[in-house]
Parts: sequence; structure tokens; C-alpha cells
Amino acid sequence: MMASHTRRRLRGESGATPLLEGAFAPVTEELTVFDLHVVGRVPRDLDGRYLRNGPNALGVEDVRAHHWMIGDGMVHGVRLRGGRAEWYRNRWVRASPVTAKLGETYPGQAPPDDFACNTHVIPYQGRILAMQESGPLPYELDGELNTVRPYDFCGTLQGAFAAHTKYDTVADELHAIAYYPTWDHVRHLVIDRTGRARPATRIPVADAPMMHDFALTEKHVVIVDVPITFDGAAAEAGAIVPYVWNDRPMRIGLLPRTGGTTRWFEIDPVYYSHTLNAYDQGDTVVLEYIGFPAPFYAAGRATGGPSATGAPTLDRWTIDLRADRVRSARLDDRPQEFPRINESLVSRRHRYAYTASTAEMWRAYEAVDGVCPDEKLTNYLVKHDMLRGSRQLHRFPRGAAVSEPVFVPRRGARGAGRGRRLRPVVRERPDRGATDLVILSAQDFGGHPLARVQLPGRVPLGFHGSWIADA
Repeated sequence: MMASHTRRRLRGESGATPLLEGAFAPVTEELTVFDLHVVGRVPRDLDGRYLRNGPNALGVEDVRAHHWMIGDGMVHGVRLRGGRAEWYRNRWVRASPVTAKLGETYPGQAPPDDFACNTHVIPYQGRILAMQESGPLPYELDGELNTVRPYDFCGTLQGAFAAHTKYDTVADELHAIAYYPTWDHVRHLVIDRTGRARPATRIPVADAPMMHDFALTEKHVVIVDVPITFDGAAAEAGAIVPYVWNDRPMRIGLLPRTGGTTRWFEIDPVYYSHTLNAYDQGDTVVLEYIGFPAPFYAAGRATGGPSATGAPTLDRWTIDLRADRVRSARLDDRPQEFPRINESLVSRRHRYAYTASTAEMWRAYEAVDGVCPDEKLTNYLVKHDMLRGSRQLHRFPRGAAVSEPVFVPRRGARGAGRGRRLRPVVRERPDRGATDLVILSAQDFGGHPLARVQLPGRVPLGFHGSWIADA
């Protein structure tokens, strides 16, 4: 079903729900389409699958009570091989609530806190894992995006997992920080090279904070204690996202990877959205991230999704271990989100970074009582040179909506910046009304795309994705 059939204006009695409309509007069908049309040429060294996860509500009974972040997860995928775009697929993650809505039978017994993981999808030891924070196990998918089973790392994962992990390619370890509303701590989890979880390290924290992301260096696990905390009264009253901003102090914690006590540093409050990267540098730890101004309303303010009081920016914290203080710096004040680097450099110093800016997302996040941010906001990707402090923009038309860029290293290439950028662009065009997967050269970032893979339907604006190369 094409976008013109699925883009309907969903409203409750209180008015518009921007996170169920336009580029956010859920699609209603699963598609399988082969031999996709390509404008330009797909590089022949791109041999694998581009996958992207995001919330795609399967039926909305009450749009006023719906929240974007709890939509049923749907994974979209494009198979590239030999210079061709072989197929496109989109599939809901078959958690037990989704199978019930679809009239299917869930195989076996559903795990506790079962949910159609909607936040990220990653490759791990030959598996594809769809992930969610605060409770649900990851779901394993096969190469054609069919749901296989909940995955507990060979029976070794006890309790909640996370939406964001960090993979250290040198140590061959997958790290995560897990939180849960009834815990008096958060857990540092390490999946070692055998694919099994080590006993978790418990880090005491107060008020059950929401920890959406964290950072990793060669020496430290970096924990960001944001003042968004669990509200038990709101949960008892039926709140879908029972987390609130409060005035408690905000802290950064450094946990040695070799073990020991977490060292805490107080900082000015922000909403820590996503990690770009972190690394050790002498007697300092450098953390680069996307932050929103405080306060940030995870539960929203009648918009059907999270609500911000300002646009997100690319910032840096430098944690001085000798002086026992944290220095803050603004790296780029343009609105931007979804930061990515060459994933092989996670926990080590990087030079290049990439972010996305989508006008429709900022309007949805900041639209409260009909007040929207600057209508001149546009759609673009940013390539940051962190060594020189410079940046390049790749701009898209006013009717486009760009999502998170993913870096794909060129096979056999020397240098961390030699590769491709993949990301879907929702194209609001009368002739298609569908989505393009756009491939850019990282070396000619502002130039014409190498290829536009024309998908048969829309990929709604969502969250995170990965390139999964063939072995």
C-alpha cells in the first residue's frame, strides 16, 4: 500500500497528533518487493542489508492516549548485492501482543515484559537483534526479517536489557546499561566473546531514572544520570510513559571497566539523548553527545510523543579526573539528532561524525498548543570533522524527511572516513509519495548521491538502524 493510502490524519477530540501524521504516520501493511528501481549506481562493494527499526502502531484505539515511543516495532530492510537492490521488506516484530492483533499464534510461552522492540536493530555474532529498553528481551530476526524468538544470550541474561549497546571491536564485547522502574540501581551488562552475559555490575542510583543511552571508552563505562525519573503515582493512574522531569541533580558516573567504584561528577541539567562517542585522553574522558535543553518531557505535553523545550545540539563534556570537574562545550548549535560514527571506532578517538536534521521532527517535538519552531527549519545531514572543527551539509528538499545516517566502511579502504552513508529519506512527492534509500560517498558528502533506491512504500520516521554486511 502506497503512502497516499496510509497517510491519514489521526485526531482525538483535543486536536492533531503530529507523531501519527505526515512522515510519522504508521504504515498498515507488510510488503515484500524484489528488484527495486535504482537511480544512479549502487556500489558493488555494498553486500548486505540495511535495516531500520521504529514504532509503527498496529491499530490505535484512542489516539489521545497513544504515545509514539510505545508503538509496535517494525523493521524495514533493503538487500543490496552485486550493484543491485534485490529486495525491500517491512515486518512487525512478532511479540505476543502483535501476534494477537494479527490473529496469529505466538509460538511457546511469551517472556515477561513482552514487547515488540521498536528502538534499534543490530547485528551480533551472526544474529539480528531488535532491541528495547527497560524490560523486554531482544527479539532475534532472521535474514528476511521474520521473528525467530526472544533472545537471552544463551540463557545468561537475567532481567532487563537496553535499547542502545556499545560494541568494542578490539575486546569483542557488547556492553549495555539496563534500567527498570522497580530497581534501586542500574546494571552494567557485558556480553563476552562467547556470546554469554557476565554477572551484571549493579550501580546504585536514586529515584529509578530513565537511562536511554550511555558511553564507553577503553577504560571506563560512562553512565549519565538524567533527572527523568519513574513516577509511581502516574503509573498507577495508567500513564503510558510514567516518567517525569524533576529537580534532582544531574550526574556523570565513571565506572572502571576493570571493576571498582563509580566516580560521580555533578553537571548542569540537560536531556542526554544519544551518544556520539567517548574516549580517554590523558587525564580526561571526552564524551560527545546530542543534548536537549532542560526540562525535557519524555511523556509529552499533549503531542502524542516526547516534548522538548528547545532544539537538540551537538555538545561535548570533558571530564577532568585530576581537577575533579566537567567542562561543557557546544560543538554545533544547528538542530540535529541521531549521531553516528564508524562503529569500529566506538570507545576510541574518532575524526568524523554524522548527524541528521529533520524539520518535521523538530516541529512535532516542540509543537505545544499549536506553537511550532521556526518554519524555516530544513532537512539535511551533517558531516563533522572533529579534528578541524569543520562541517559539511548535504541538504534535502523542503518536502523530504531524513532519518539517521549509517556509516558503511568500504572494503579494504584505509582511513576511518572512507566509506558510504546510507539513510532513508521520506520523499513527499506527488509522483511517488514513498521513501528513497539514499547512498552518499563519505568523501564527496555534499555532492550528488551515488544512488537512490526507490522503495515501494513509506518508511515512517523512526529510530535507529544498522548495516549488516554479508560474511
